[in-house]
Amino acid sequence: MKKLMTILFSLGAMMLMAMPAYAQGGSAAAPATNWVPIASGFGMAIAAGLAALGQGRVGGAACEAMARNPAARPAVQLALILGLAFIESLVLFTLVIIFVKVV
Repeated sequence: MKKLMTILFSLGAMMLMAMPAYAQGGSAAAPATNWVPIASGFGMAIAAGLAALGQGRVGGAACEAMARNPAARPAVQLALILGLAFIESLVLFTLVIIFVKVV
């Protein structure tokens, strides 16, 4: 374990010493790639995908709750619609932030 820690710390020290070398600018540097639109697309995909998973779980739980207790249907349905609206609003907030950053 001690040998592993020594190796890890020495690798970390070498990486920290190499950082200023990467900060040097070249005289004929290639044009920088704008990664913001690409990263925004990945961010929106992750937000939409996770929101869809969350909405599926909320819908499934609401169906199960209504099946177990049909008398509580109005309260469960209200909580379902409110929860789905909150989940979808998070995706829309992500979309707005992406539009602000890209444009």
